[in-house]
Amino acid sequence: MPAALPSAVLWDLDGTLVDTEPLWIAAEHELAAEVGGTWTTEDALQLVGSNLIVAGEILQRHFATSMTPVEIVDFLLTRVGRGLTGGAAPWRPGARELVLAYADAGVPQALVTMSYAVLADPIAASLPLAAVVTGDRVTRGKPHPEPYLTAARMLDVQPAACLAVEDSETGATSATEAGCQVLAVPHMVGVAAHPRRRVVTTLEGLTPASVSTLFADLDA
Repeated sequence: MPAALPSAVLWDLDGTLVDTEPLWIAAEHELAAEVGGTWTTEDALQLVGSNLIVAGEILQRHFATSMTPVEIVDFLLTRVGRGLTGGAAPWRPGARELVLAYADAGVPQALVTMSYAVLADPIAASLPLAAVVTGDRVTRGKPHPEPYLTAARMLDVQPAACLAVEDSETGATSATEAGCQVLAVPHMVGVAAHPRRRVVTTLEGLTPASVSTLFADLDA
């Protein structure tokens, strides 16, 4: 008997659907040059998947700058937005195809990202998504479960019946704490093992049926 499909699929954006993480890291290096500080790739990887205001607070402390966290976030958003001018960053392998396959199967989907609406909405508009949750639309960002709980509520489904697709430990923690099953496809940072997570190296070649098979033992 085929494994059941999830009630909904909840997608992270940066590093999961599109390869925007290099744009965020480049923007952080531009900020370092602007304020006269130092910033390494290792520093940048600590922020992957984070709430933007939290990231802004970390950057403010790191650089001891007079810029406020909000001003830092605005700086980063502007730089990343420039990098997306003319279209989205490249799709991650297999991601867009899997979104379309779930749409063909009649599974509702949502975007759950810590990017702000100004960046996320144009990308979301190119996909068959029923809801969009962004960092500026929640009170507590990832790794808090609020973003995923919000998406499930918007789709009128139970979080435990949802599949979240994530690339970072921060995002996977948010989804796990919300009660979702998590398909992790690590990109720039690792994702820890967990009973309700399955880790793959790529989304390329996956189908809704093959993903459900990965989680079939949870329904046994």
